Amino acid sequence: MENKQAIEVLNTLIIINNDRIEGYKTAFDETDEQDLKSLFTDFISTSEQCKQELVREVTALGGEEAEGTKTSGKFFRMWMDVKASLTGKDRKAILNSCEYGEDQALETYDDALENEMEYLNTRQLAMISAQQLMLEVDHNKVKALRDALVAA
Repeated sequence: MENKQAIEVLNTLIIINNDRIEGYKTAFDETDEQDLKSLFTDFISTSEQCKQELVREVTALGGEEAEGTKTSGKFFRMWMDVKASLTGKDRKAILNSCEYGEDQALETYDDALENEMEYLNTRQLAMISAQQLMLEVDHNKVKALRDALVAA
């Protein structure tokens, strides 16, 4: 079934967005800095929007959405690092961990667009490319905040 492979690709992206949502919810709860709370809220919204679009597409293809998050691998460990960093209230460490997580999310999108595109139609590729751009904007916000600390 041709849709099966497209559904798998889309579900991988759903999972990475679930990871972002859960990671930034943890980060939000652990920090007292209002600008970071606002930033994390925006990032959660980005991933919720991406997830909704992906779920609609999976459903339209006759599939079921992937639930949960990846409980192993680099992305999960990164969020554990975020929690540890937040406990220490070290802004630079928080931002470094967030940037690492954003890198992982972007790599997942890159992989879908570079290595799995044969399974996706033009509309799906356009949707994934647009979502990747949104994640790049989030990544660049984190990087700019982190770089501002280094320059200070």
